[in-house]
Amino acid sequence: MKAFVFVVATLFTASATYAQGTWAVDKAHSKVGFTVTHMMLSEVDGLFRTFDAKITSNKPDLSDAVFEFTGDVNSIDTGNERRDGDLKSDKFFDAAKYPTLTFKSTSFQKAADKKYKVTGDLTMHGVTKPVTMDVVMNGPITSDSPRGKQDKVGFKMTGTLKRSDFNVGTIPVAVVSEEVELKANGEFTKQAAATADAKK
Repeated sequence: MKAFVFVVATLFTASATYAQGTWAVDKAHSKVGFTVTHMMLSEVDGLFRTFDAKITSNKPDLSDAVFEFTGDVNSIDTGNERRDGDLKSDKFFDAAKYPTLTFKSTSFQKAADKKYKVTGDLTMHGVTKPVTMDVVMNGPITSDSPRGKQDKVGFKMTGTLKRSDFNVGTIPVAVVSEEVELKANGEFTKQAAATADAKK
């Protein structure tokens, strides 16, 4: 009986140890952006300068990861102020009415070594639709830092969507491509679990 109680206690402790962990984005080593084609000739890149992201997972290998992202539309930066102004206006994103875009994953499936498919709901310009992106996961690893040992992981995500699906811009595709390439590189650090005292 004592052995049974010990096994149950051990399993409970293990499940508590690997209970849902949170991984916070390291913004200094992360980037979220997009690419469109202009006049069917050249690519134009843009970034969201202000964003936040986190990952939650019940497993140490993050095979059940859930991704959440929020981007500030007013922080769009394509390297050209006039173009940025157009993108933020009601011609495209309409930042005054729809200041943020969000993404939350609903599925994270392994495709090959280090490669995954993530599907989730993207809300942009007042429209929510599912999107699927290719993911490369590097890590997780444990690294030394001034704060001590930290668990870190890196993700690279790429995908495409049609801007018309989200009613972003009515400008002809001969001027700005219908397809928008999504690009995100993120480094995440596992957050220390809250102690029982901290929860009180």
